[in-house]
Amino acid sequence: MLKQRVMTAVILLVLFLLALFGLPEIGWVAFVIVLVAQGAAEWSRLAKLHGVKANIFWGLTVAAMLGLAWFDSNNSLGEQTILHLSVYAVSVLLWIFAVPSLLIAGWKFEQPVVMTLLGWAVLIPTGLAVMDLRAISPWLLLFVIGLVAVADISAYFTGRKFGKRKLAPSISPGKTWEGVAGAMLGVSVYVVAVWWFTPNLQSQPVLPGLLLASWWWVGLAVMGDLFESAVKRQAGVKDSGALLPGHGGVLDRIDALTSTLPLAALVILLQRLS
Repeated sequence: MLKQRVMTAVILLVLFLLALFGLPEIGWVAFVIVLVAQGAAEWSRLAKLHGVKANIFWGLTVAAMLGLAWFDSNNSLGEQTILHLSVYAVSVLLWIFAVPSLLIAGWKFEQPVVMTLLGWAVLIPTGLAVMDLRAISPWLLLFVIGLVAVADISAYFTGRKFGKRKLAPSISPGKTWEGVAGAMLGVSVYVVAVWWFTPNLQSQPVLPGLLLASWWWVGLAVMGDLFESAVKRQAGVKDSGALLPGHGGVLDRIDALTSTLPLAALVILLQRLS
């Protein structure tokens, strides 16, 4: 299982890097919309939407992404920024306020309308953030995705080796506090390494801030992971899909990105406005 997981991860990494640095802007937008479309198909299954309802949810999700792409190509940068900040504000409400409260309360995500709205709040800001961050710099997008990947890998192996104290046994029995500690250590090493090998960063007093942000990032990533685990447990499935051998579906691979990338894009857009 681990060998298959690693092989799939290597293939995905190569394909992602080729797309990230090789595709023109319109190709990247199409690539992101395809990923969001697959995520919407998997969410339909988790939300127990069937037949016409599933098709409507999928179609409206794709239409929303196409609409955002069309809006960006036909409006000024200022108008784009206002719309994008509004979309990212949904993520702030979801991940900073709603999801922690819902997970603590043990609320069941059973109502189709609620699940539909949650699906859009998860998928659309994530897709937009992937497009925005790559437009600013492919290296920036790679860095923030790398943070999540390093946290995930560090938590996985640390948890397997040292994990004893369960983080949220009723939601995801495999996750431990030791795994979270391993993730924080892993992203700390990652941030220091990036800072060390980036001359422009070395000349600025940004390392303490980057480390604090990376620890906060781990908390958000864990929140996204736990949320999807709760939704999957409610749906009675182990994985969101079977597209990726050893990994499950697209949602299984981007769960931590859904809670982190939109907020990263929001912070960067606000910084550019100031």
